[in-house]
Amino acid sequence: MMNTELTTRFFTSYRGIKFPPKLLGELEIGDMRKRSAFPATISTSQGNCYVGEKTAYGEVELRHDYRHHPNGQLARAEIADGSGVPKIIDSPA
Repeated sequence: MMNTELTTRFFTSYRGIKFPPKLLGELEIGDMRKRSAFPATISTSQGNCYVGEKTAYGEVELRHDYRHHPNGQLARAEIADGSGVPKIIDSPA
């Protein structure tokens, strides 16, 4: 079984419409107690998985879940906006 280390990072904002969006203003953990809303990322050490969440007042408002092919190209994007029906985009290798 492969050991996969997860990394979580927090940001002040994001921009862009391409996958994944560009994250802006990385925050230190100590800055988190001053914020009620923020985007965050969770990624694997191998770089084949990326999850982005926009959280406001403790609730996830928007979640992007990306999987990549071994060559680094986007394989699948799943976007959940709270509507209950995620948008799924699959891309062949």
